Parts: sequence; C-alpha cells; structure tokens
Amino acid sequence: MARVWKFGDAINTDDILPGKYAPFMVGEDKFHTYAFAHLRPEFAQGFRPGDILVCGRNTGLGSSREYAPEALRKLGLQAIVAKSYARIFYRNLVNLGILPFEAPEVVEALEDGDEVELWLEQGVLRRGKETFQLRPPPDFLLEALKEGSLLAYYRKYGRFPGEKG
Repeated sequence: MARVWKFGDAINTDDILPGKYAPFMVGEDKFHTYAFAHLRPEFAQGFRPGDILVCGRNTGLGSSREYAPEALRKLGLQAIVAKSYARIFYRNLVNLGILPFEAPEVVEALEDGDEVELWLEQGVLRRGKETFQLRPPPDFLLEALKEGSLLAYYRKYGRFPGEKG
C-alpha cells in the first residue's frame, strides 16, 4: 500500500526543494532529505518508496530546476496525480522516470493520508473498494522505465524508445 501526500494548487519547484537545499549547497547525498522542507517538514522522513503525490493545478510551476523532481525520485516517488502541470516540470518528471498522471477528478476524490494501490502500467489506482482509471502511460515510456528513466534508457541505448537505432 502507498500513502497519498496531497498538496494544493500552484506547488512550485521551490516548494518541492527550496533553493538553499540544492545539491551543490548541501550535497548530492542528502539534498532529497529536504523535499518540501518548508511546507511539510515531516515529508522526507515520512515518505516511503512507492507513496504518491496528489496535487492541484499548475504543479511544478516556477524555475525549471531539475533537482526538485530529482529529490522526489531519490525518495522513491514513482508517480504524481495532478489536475495539471507546468510544462517543463512535466517533462523533467518524464525524463527522470516519474509518471505524471493528469486526472482532476481523482485529485478531488483522494485525501491526504489515504492508503492506495497503484498499478502504473495499467493506470489503475485503488482506494479500498474504489477504483480510479488513469490514462495508462504510452508503451515507449514503459519501455524506458524498465531502465529507470528516459535518460537512463538513452544512456544505455544511445537513442530514445521507439527511435530506430
């Protein structure tokens, strides 16, 4: 079971990882331990690999700091369900192997602390007896995630999934 960590609208990259905790400030080995340090100081210590974020509109707005979603990945985040995403943040999530699901009705239904099960490949999320259908990720992305991320796939094969090599 995974825990839902719910946030509201307009969560920006500085909310996710405040700049003073950037990897070059505190070290590559511990920057992720400061995720959401100002909004929810208990987040990084309480987060379990497999937990999911549920957010409102325009998630990840602000600077395009890749270390914000990287901190979440290092904690074990595999997916975010949001009403909408800032474009660059969305792309950074995909590049790093975190699946961004867009489902406003699911965001409205879930509460902070809910225990859920998520089947990434099928895009199915279950809370108790309730089942929510998310848009399943495309095959190319699932192929890349077998290597960890789009970037890891590219490093290994010298191309992106689906490209002729």
